[in-house]
Amino acid sequence: MNCETMVKLPVIDFSNQDLKPGTLEWDLVKAQVRQAIHEYSCFEASFDKILEVRKPLFGAMEELFDLPFQTKQLCVPDKLFRGYNRLSSRLHESILIDDANVAENIEQRLTKIFWPQGNSNFSQTLFSFSELASGLEKKIRRMILESFGVEKYADELIDSTNYMLRLMKYKGQQPQSNEPSLRAHYDQNMVTLLYQNEVNGLEIQTKHGEWINVKPSPDSFIVMTSESLSVWLNGRLRSPKHRVMVTENKARYCAGLFATPKGGYQVKIPEELVDEQNPLMFKPFDYEEFLDYFSSQLAKGDLSAGLKAYCSI
Repeated sequence: MNCETMVKLPVIDFSNQDLKPGTLEWDLVKAQVRQAIHEYSCFEASFDKILEVRKPLFGAMEELFDLPFQTKQLCVPDKLFRGYNRLSSRLHESILIDDANVAENIEQRLTKIFWPQGNSNFSQTLFSFSELASGLEKKIRRMILESFGVEKYADELIDSTNYMLRLMKYKGQQPQSNEPSLRAHYDQNMVTLLYQNEVNGLEIQTKHGEWINVKPSPDSFIVMTSESLSVWLNGRLRSPKHRVMVTENKARYCAGLFATPKGGYQVKIPEELVDEQNPLMFKPFDYEEFLDYFSSQLAKGDLSAGLKAYCSI
């Protein structure tokens, strides 16, 4: 089987605004989430409220990435992997900021840098997106923790979360091009939510090694469990390897919300997940300290220095 095979990710409906813990519908959706992450480590989350910001979101992203390169470079990172970045191939460029679920952070860390005179529509659009996506992520992560019987840690984990917003543009390519727009990799955070325009390109590798072409609906996020959550669950979940292969001669825009442990917070496996059948696999870690290590290894050309290698026992 190859990536051309028509395999679809599970689609799970989160559009009910009354979806709350302890209800029958919550338990039904939770069971679907558990099955999907066990089989694919990801799924398509249908969430119709996102349609309210779809047009303004991608309009704002086009406005942002259409700025001159010298202007975009003004978004200087204050920490590793933040700010503006463009691959040497120029096929992919992105901007990443911390704590994007706080309106003031978008205003100060993005809008005022690029539009000193102000751009309230841009700020409000990105905040609305981040608010919707982070609210959905909290529900999904609580369901995952309930599935493993460790929901008592949900509030602690969520309170220690940094919601990183990454805005991404992938240059359109000619159909005959075989060069990936973004190489295959694992996300190192807790949970990833991706929302894209009509141009496809995301491919996810299943646990059996096949590559799936992902073609989400306009009202859907792609949700992936990532390495930090896998470690916290003592290896009970895997994170999916994925890449981007844009073949259309049209730009692909994607907004990603990455739920990440805050610096200074020690990510530690709950004692309930350690027993004779499941011995302790990973040491506690600080995510920002890991990023320091990860950056140093990348500088040496080591592309395999992920989180599990960093804190494995």
